Amino acid sequence: MANRFVLNETSYHGAGSISEIATEAKNRGFQKAFVCSDPDLVKFGVTQKVLDVLDKAGLTYELYSNIKPNPTIENVQTGVEAYKKAGTDYLIAIGGGSSMDTAKAIGIIINNPEHEDVRSLEGAVDTKNKSVPIFAVPTTAGTAAEVTINYVITDAEKNRKMVCVDPHDIPVVAFIDSEMMSSMPKGLTAATGMDALTHAIEGYITAGAWELSDMFHLKAIEIIARSLRGAVENTPEGREDMALGQYVAGMGFSNVGLGLVHSMAHPLGALYDTPHGVANAIILPTVMAYNAEATGEKYRDIAKAMGVEGTENMSQEEYRKAAVDAVQQLSTDVGIPADLKEIVKEEDIPFLAQSAYDDACRPGNPKETNIEDITALYKSLL
Repeated sequence: MANRFVLNETSYHGAGSISEIATEAKNRGFQKAFVCSDPDLVKFGVTQKVLDVLDKAGLTYELYSNIKPNPTIENVQTGVEAYKKAGTDYLIAIGGGSSMDTAKAIGIIINNPEHEDVRSLEGAVDTKNKSVPIFAVPTTAGTAAEVTINYVITDAEKNRKMVCVDPHDIPVVAFIDSEMMSSMPKGLTAATGMDALTHAIEGYITAGAWELSDMFHLKAIEIIARSLRGAVENTPEGREDMALGQYVAGMGFSNVGLGLVHSMAHPLGALYDTPHGVANAIILPTVMAYNAEATGEKYRDIAKAMGVEGTENMSQEEYRKAAVDAVQQLSTDVGIPADLKEIVKEEDIPFLAQSAYDDACRPGNPKETNIEDITALYKSLL
């Protein structure tokens, strides 16, 4: 069996790296950018930092900002129409997962118009053509959408999220500039950071994990564990480290998959519009405890990467508990809620459990699961 690994053609890292956008656009002969960014980033001047780079270089663009926090089929379809009218030849996605996911779907549909319904992109779809070239500029340290082959679009009519997996959608160039993340408020920094930690941990224990992906995930856990608290306090070192840590996690999980935490988080975003990072962070310790029996010695590695000392002398039960406790402590320290009481309505649990079981991430979970177990997990978090 061959293990496939897909990464960006090029990535730039470090404060000020967005200046290279103009260099890459000119070197590739691009003429006009279709810039996807959410309304808040436009309002607060974050998007403008990239537009200034384009203006200074004499590069033209069209700005599209009809993007919700959990982007919908409608956001994508109006974006496709706007792209067609704008006469653009590449995309620049500025933001978190929402902007990048929208850009990926637009880019795929423009070059694969048979998927303009959007719904037909769900799952691992064998599209014929690569996306319109995408430059990705993350403004959050969490989703790693700039280096993944995944995107998630909400089907508002059915209250569900569609997970789309396609190597043709990966951005050709990523610009991971910590200065683009410096204006993130504490709550968003914490939530997106815990999303990145979830990617690293789920990617490390997922059924498809192997030696190359393990290398990325363990390093990502280590970086995130040491830097998230600082990033929440907006220290330059914390921001820089988190920008790297979340990207490294994305390099791994994009190629091997995730698991039940994401499967349970996706329906919360679809039904309640819960921020994805918050949902992941609340669910993660509980699902880690549930999965522990199917992870061999991997929780020893996770505990050590989280900064727990003396793991080499711990029993299996001790290091598994230590790993879960370390994750829970980090979540508490950065202000994540402890449970789903303020989010989930008990009468919705059957729908949530079925949606989680049907989710594309669930088969990657290291432990075989069922709707009854998922139901019990949701209930335990109330």
